[in-house]
Amino acid sequence: MSLFELRDVTVRFGGIVALSEVSLSVEPGQVHGVIGPNGAGKTTLFNVACGFVQPAHGTVLRNGRELGRLRPHHLPRLGMARTLQGLGLFERMSVLENVMVGADRFARTGFWSALFGLPRSARDDRALAERSMAALDRLGAAKYAELPAGGLPYPLRKRVALARALVAEPELLLLDEPASGLSAHEMDELGEVITELSGDTAVLLVEHHMDIVMSVCDMITVLDFGKVIAHGTPDEVRDDPAVLAAYLGEDTEEATSDADGDATDEPATARREAEHA
Repeated sequence: MSLFELRDVTVRFGGIVALSEVSLSVEPGQVHGVIGPNGAGKTTLFNVACGFVQPAHGTVLRNGRELGRLRPHHLPRLGMARTLQGLGLFERMSVLENVMVGADRFARTGFWSALFGLPRSARDDRALAERSMAALDRLGAAKYAELPAGGLPYPLRKRVALARALVAEPELLLLDEPASGLSAHEMDELGEVITELSGDTAVLLVEHHMDIVMSVCDMITVLDFGKVIAHGTPDEVRDDPAVLAAYLGEDTEEATSDADGDATDEPATARREAEHA
């Protein structure tokens, strides 16, 4: 039984089909990457997995059970956590307080206990803070715990957002473009973190940086114009003609060149025109 599955998912925005009968599954302990050219439907797929977008057709399943109308606030109780491109940190709160927000599912006291500062609320806060510090330490960010999140450099803020997701101890971690805005060295570090995390949690990774996808993923699903055009291991996907055609904008099997080495560029031109339409 798959840990998480999208089955024949179709999403429409007005007359535009963003996803067409897309299926994928994530197995326990697996890093599953989703890639594709701009406009391929990667973000829409991620939003379906998070509950931000409801499919017109198809099903979302967790441990083989259909989730129905999945919503973002359902994720913690389903053992799922996510990060977003926009990070979504509370910039005036400390790094530690931001991560504690993600640990809320472990809270044992309610609103009134916290409001009146009852002893059991203080004990609960200490327990959540300890969990949060452990998550920050795991990502090498514990020393920034007391600083305002908004004053940190972007790469460190990304670590804080990841720590906030990890502190919930998810079985499935959803990562949306985690390498965006990072240097080559920082992407290498991120790759090491994701590989290490896969020992505890499965990962669904939506990313456009091919180097990190090929280095950390066990399986890859490739989208183009809202459809799955390839699925397999990094080695299988890397040389797939359909994938090469999608990224290079030409039919790799039929492209020909003359004696001067010039090749037709009409398919590439057509793709550019379609993307800017």
